[in-house]
Order: sequence, then C-alpha cells, then structure tokens
Amino acid sequence: MSTGQLTDQAAGTGETSSSPSRRPARAPRRPASLRTRRARAFYVFTLPWVVSFLALTAFPLGYALWLSFTNADGLSNNSRFVGLDNYKEVFTDPETMSSLARTGVFTAITVPLGILAGLLLAVLVNQPIRARGLFRTLLYLPAVVPPVGAALTFKLIFDRDSGAANGLLDIAGINGINWLVDPYARWVLIVLTMWAVGNGMIISLAGLQDIPRELNEAARVDGASPWQSFTRITLPLLSPVIFFQVVTGIIASLQTFMPLLIALDPTPRGVSAVPESNYFYMIHVFAQYFANGRYGYASALLWVLFAIICVVTFLIFKLSKGAVFYSVEPEQAKSKPRTIGDSR
Repeated sequence: MSTGQLTDQAAGTGETSSSPSRRPARAPRRPASLRTRRARAFYVFTLPWVVSFLALTAFPLGYALWLSFTNADGLSNNSRFVGLDNYKEVFTDPETMSSLARTGVFTAITVPLGILAGLLLAVLVNQPIRARGLFRTLLYLPAVVPPVGAALTFKLIFDRDSGAANGLLDIAGINGINWLVDPYARWVLIVLTMWAVGNGMIISLAGLQDIPRELNEAARVDGASPWQSFTRITLPLLSPVIFFQVVTGIIASLQTFMPLLIALDPTPRGVSAVPESNYFYMIHVFAQYFANGRYGYASALLWVLFAIICVVTFLIFKLSKGAVFYSVEPEQAKSKPRTIGDSR
C-alpha cells in the first residue's frame, strides 16, 4: 500500500499521526481506613458535648473569672477593673471566713459519718439473708428522691406548727421545738444529709462483692475472727472505694447549698433568715450575688472555693499513698486491652 493511500485511510477514519493518545481511566477512590472511620465517628459523637461544654461551662467560667477582677453589680455597664481587690476582701472579710469554717466543720462531720453508715449498711445487706434484695431497695430508695424535694419534705416534717416531728413530741407530752432555728437547725441539716446514705451503701456494696470469698474463707480456716478478717482483709481491699467516696464526698460537702431550702424564707432577700449555724459558704455566695448585687466579689468567692477544692483534693491524693491498696497497679498491665473492631 502506498504512502498516499495510508494518508487517505487515516484521514477517512479521523485519526492523524499527531493526535494525542487516550488518557487512562481514573482509578477508583480507596475506601477510608478503619482508623479514619473511627476518628470521624468519635468527633461526630463528641461534638454535642464539646459544644455544650464550651457554651455552658468554659464560657461561664471565663466570664466569671473576668467578673472577679471587676466591681460589676449585674445591672449596670459601668463596671471597672479593680484587680485583686475582691480576692483581698475574701481573705479579710470575717463573714466569709466564718462561713467557710462552718462549711469545713460540716464536711468533717458528714463525710466520715456518711461513709461509715454506708459501709455498715452495705455489710448488713451483703449477708446471706432472706429478701435482702428488698432491703437493698428500701435502703437505697431515699437516695432516688431529688435533693430539692427531700429538702422541702424535711422542712415540712420539722415545721414548728404543723410538722410531724412536733406531732410525735405532742403525743409524748413534750412541748414542740422550733427545729429550723439555732441550735437545732444544724442537726436537721445533718439528718437531711444522711437521708441519702443509700448512695454510699451501693458503692460500698459493689466493692464488697468484688472481694473474693476465698480470702475470707482462708482467713477463717487459719483461725481469724470475723473482726480480724474485716480489718485485715476487707478494709484494705475496700480502700479504693472508700478513697473514692472521701474525695467525692468532700467536694460535694464544700459546695453544699441545700440549707437555704430549709430556711424560713428561701428567697434572695430572705438569706438573712438562714440560721447562723447553717450559713455556709455557698449561701454567702448566693447572698452576694442576688441580695447584695456584688457580682464581682461573688465571682471571686467562687474561684477561691475552686482553688480550695483543688488544693484539698491534691493533698488527699498525696496523703493516700500507702493507705490505698489496688489489686492491680496501672504500671503492671503487660498488654494493651483490645478494642472493638481491632484487627489483631
């Protein structure tokens, strides 16, 4: 075939020798790896918490920190920067120091008492007795009642004129007592706090059931008494649970605000009606915010309480070394636990 014929054939088919070659087909996109899908799911599920944390926790904390350096009153925009004056007043105000001391005494009484009562109840309901499930439910039931409802109920029970407590005293021929004023108001508060001891009972019961029975049985075979088995075996193995209750109990007690609900007039202007023995630190903060309108000083009070809680918690962790015994130390883990979807 001649050169001209080849040229005519190429022209007839629309192809030329100088036409570019066809591009190869694009390779299909590889699916996301397992790690990428896990990370994507993690961020999607944590996004609501992150948004709520930033909006409802981080921003209010930052704003309160800024207010603590001002003389803001919550009404006008004429607040000015006062530096550390509010913090200096916290440590020089006798009323603040006395309310903090009352809160500390209340914590020192209720936390050990609550832990001890919860542990004793846990030991009782852990015995092989009939209908122990019913007893566990009845003892835990008061802890389910909301704190506000429990406080208002106690206010009705200990009311001077129509309360059930004075009704029982009248039956016994004893004159009624004004429970919601000093010196009885502090004991009403302690009873109210012990009302929810079922929480500690459940936690201690879970710790007791985690202790192997073989240890107590071996101690009994060796001649140990029940008290020796409890103090030498049960308590040391239960120390992490007790330590947890100590930390959480102290943090909760230092922030106690419930006495205001059993006061005579639980309103912002009725803070002065709170008995002096129940005028705790958080009630003092409430009074500064809503009764006195000192938003800057009240914010400083809250940040001082936050610092006190951090220091107390740090000291508890330091002092607990050698007193808390864990069955497995964290550094003794020899292998990394497998997770769901792990390809190993």
